Amino acid sequence: MKIELQELVHSYPSGDRALDGVNLTFEGQEPVAIIGQNGAGKTTLVKHLNGILRPSSGHVLIDGTDIETASTAKWSAKLGYIFQNPDDQLFLESVRKEFEFGPRQIGMGQEEIDRRMERVADLVGLTGKLDTHPFDLGPTDKKFCTIGAVLMMNTQVVIFDEPTCGQDKAGNERLGRIIAELGRQGRLCIAISHDMKFVSTNFSRVVLMCQGKVLLDGPKDQVFSQESVLKQAYVTPPPLTRVAQESGLDRPVFTVPAFIEAVKDAGQH
Repeated sequence: MKIELQELVHSYPSGDRALDGVNLTFEGQEPVAIIGQNGAGKTTLVKHLNGILRPSSGHVLIDGTDIETASTAKWSAKLGYIFQNPDDQLFLESVRKEFEFGPRQIGMGQEEIDRRMERVADLVGLTGKLDTHPFDLGPTDKKFCTIGAVLMMNTQVVIFDEPTCGQDKAGNERLGRIIAELGRQGRLCIAISHDMKFVSTNFSRVVLMCQGKVLLDGPKDQVFSQESVLKQAYVTPPPLTRVAQESGLDRPVFTVPAFIEAVKDAGQH
């Protein structure tokens, strides 16, 4: 699937622009993280990808078709959106029913639903909790219930809005496994995140936004090496990357082994 944003503008009734002429393309299976401070336009942008919001001007094209030509329900069958707050998405009395709801709406048979549920429940770590009420789950598992409900639809694109919010280390690792598995399946993950360590660990492409504009878009090592631009957007690189930069190392690093290797290389010059 190819998603193209062309001169995308979204204005509030006050006239203020949440998006100000954004041009971006998403395609393939390379996971993409969208970063920036609150108010940068990140959530506004991704809500245009499946028609939750519509452009004030400009275009959103899905495989060449303008998003204005169809309803949000149609696009939601192609692009799954996982809200930041699970309470905005959950409304049924068991995890199982949450997982079944979307597939039933599109006429999927029970046999296929059961096959999908087995795979998805295992992936999100809820196999033993399918008959639990979602609001009886802890915050971490509640989030994974919303993720599972979207994954059941098998959309080509999965959009995560602040997936690490409220997560512990184990939850972040579970999220990482999900993103990697979706990539292996040829599906595109797009995530909004303030967690730069999570971004650097799980995403190869990073888009930096500030005040409704795209300031940087490229491989994570290139984006996180642009210290002055990151400061302009009030974004700081991951902790280990900052240590490396402050130590005068000539390339961004994201893992301890990479840091050690960079230190050794610097000592040989």
